[in-house]
Amino acid sequence: MSKRLVVFNHKGGVSKTTSAYNIGWMLSSTMRVLLVDADPQCNLSGLILRDDFERHYLEDATKLNNLKDGVAATFTGRPSPITAVDCVNVARAPGLYLLPGHANLSEYDAALTFAQTSNNALATLQNLPGAFAELLRLTEERYNIDVTIIDLNPGLSAINQNLFLISNAFIIPTNPDPFSLMALDTLKTVLPRWVAWKNSALPLFEESAYPLPAGTPKFIGTLIQRFNIRNGRAARPYRDNISEINAKVNGDVVAALRRAGMTLEPGEYVLNDTYCLGEIPDFQGLLPKSYDAGAPIFALTNEEIGETGTVLANFIDRRDTFYTQFNVISNNIRDMISHA
Repeated sequence: MSKRLVVFNHKGGVSKTTSAYNIGWMLSSTMRVLLVDADPQCNLSGLILRDDFERHYLEDATKLNNLKDGVAATFTGRPSPITAVDCVNVARAPGLYLLPGHANLSEYDAALTFAQTSNNALATLQNLPGAFAELLRLTEERYNIDVTIIDLNPGLSAINQNLFLISNAFIIPTNPDPFSLMALDTLKTVLPRWVAWKNSALPLFEESAYPLPAGTPKFIGTLIQRFNIRNGRAARPYRDNISEINAKVNGDVVAALRRAGMTLEPGEYVLNDTYCLGEIPDFQGLLPKSYDAGAPIFALTNEEIGETGTVLANFIDRRDTFYTQFNVISNNIRDMISHA
């Protein structure tokens, strides 16, 4: 059975999309991975579709192959069942598939909000909370997916709540800044509240055509990203912020999640002294080369780096360092999500 991992923080600019992309690509070397773009900005879809991005949403053969249209029949009341979406397979990563996003996905947020707060008072809305889960289940079965990674948009919408709650596990990407600390304070309150709602709502939707699936998402860990390096370590003031984020997560954040049943058992965490999966510095000059090549920075060939001499040697060294880092992160995620 496929496992689902949500990459989520309601704070923007913390590299959620980049994290989903890099981790998914790395995991796909040994597993079959489905990337789900649930952000109306569709940045994850753009990274994979590249020059075919606009054409995908305009041509008759592909324009309905996205997350929004995948559940459209249910949200618009049409008498037709949800079916699996034709996903995009990544040529350079044969085990990686994309379920594209849609710029108008948020149109369904109001209806889903009402469905999730009306205590199933209206029969016409009873299938909405389980619709995304059914779409993902069918698509996962069609492509024999091992792990699904869902890239949520920044916000606390009903759609984000729903996709979060139908997943097995989640990671929280952060930046080393005071705003990430504020976001963690919000998440430690909101996420347990979402889980409490689900536990109370499950009986209300068990007779639906698409029941809300049982289960509680488990916290896998955090990522701390987008900081500069000086003399082989994070520059100040990033170091202080990194320490504060780790202390907060290890303290009251994990405590709140544990009370809500949202953590793994202590022995199932692979990192003994922290819940931080990795501290990932800024990609700097490798990032535009990654965009040009249509591949993560750790998958760039020497030819795609396109430099010579010392500059090439430095880029190769950084590329290989990032490869090692994301390989470790992905392996740890794979081990922990098996317990979720």
